[in-house]
Amino acid sequence: MNVMIYNKYKEMLMGLNLEVMKAMEGIFNVDEIIDTFANFYYDKMILDITAIRDFQNTDNLQKLAMNINMENVILLLDDSPETNSKAYLSKLISLGIYNFTKNAEGINYLLIHPHTYRDVVNIHNLDDVAPATSDGVYNDQPVNNGRIRIIGIKNVTSHAGATSLIYMLKKGLEGRKKVGAVEINKVDFLYFNDKDMVSTTTSDALKAIMKRNTDNVVFVDLNDYEDTDVCTEVYYLIEPSTIMINRLVKRNKSILEKLRNEKIIINKCMLSSSDITTFEYETKLKAFYVLTCVDDRQSNIEPINKLLKKMGLWYWQNVLNYVKSY
Repeated sequence: MNVMIYNKYKEMLMGLNLEVMKAMEGIFNVDEIIDTFANFYYDKMILDITAIRDFQNTDNLQKLAMNINMENVILLLDDSPETNSKAYLSKLISLGIYNFTKNAEGINYLLIHPHTYRDVVNIHNLDDVAPATSDGVYNDQPVNNGRIRIIGIKNVTSHAGATSLIYMLKKGLEGRKKVGAVEINKVDFLYFNDKDMVSTTTSDALKAIMKRNTDNVVFVDLNDYEDTDVCTEVYYLIEPSTIMINRLVKRNKSILEKLRNEKIIINKCMLSSSDITTFEYETKLKAFYVLTCVDDRQSNIEPINKLLKKMGLWYWQNVLNYVKSY
């Protein structure tokens, strides 16, 4: 069952063919909405933005987003210049509010096809806000639009070294481009004492990544986070020792098949060239890069530099610097 909060757009919302178990009419402080619905079970909340007192101030929406699960909220925007501005819509997305529209058609669409960050990332990153489609839903541009590279690193074998690798990759790019890192569901980044390496949880992962939207590159330590679509690319780390591979296959017999077309980094590798060839043949995996054991305390790590070049990060910055010099 659904709930509604309406003010200016009461007639539109009452015209929807929805089962509603609770409705509120008028203008309410955010605290009133939170007190009423924070512990109230419902499927979807249809929220007329004009029912929120001082809705132009996004601090009020931030408070709402911190206390109400916005995945279950469809926000009906008004036609004011403030709520249709690039800054306002981008702020909504930063708060984890992805389901917003301006008409009944958009509400009906979002009830069946709720948005994720992928559907609105264009608005969050583009210099100009994309216009709404005919159904009033903002979703007509490709993901990411090339403005930022979000690079996921995921351990396949246990303790394959994703956290330390991200630290070294970030350090290798510093001074060349603006770079940050996000770690999901762990707090190992804490030990690097780096303010641009932050830890978060599954529920706040997208918000944490979006806060890095001024970076050129964001590395994401995915850990057990499965929504890899938030990344522009993902690299899978495998430690190729016998015990790690056998343990991996015993735990998940189909894992190697699933990884067949992915970008594989063999990490902490002590194998010879012939052993690597044998490993690739036996696992049917093609290594994107083979990284030997390295010292993360060094300021300039050549194997990491080569990996950055292979990823297209190092070369990209050199080209930018070349162009800027003219």
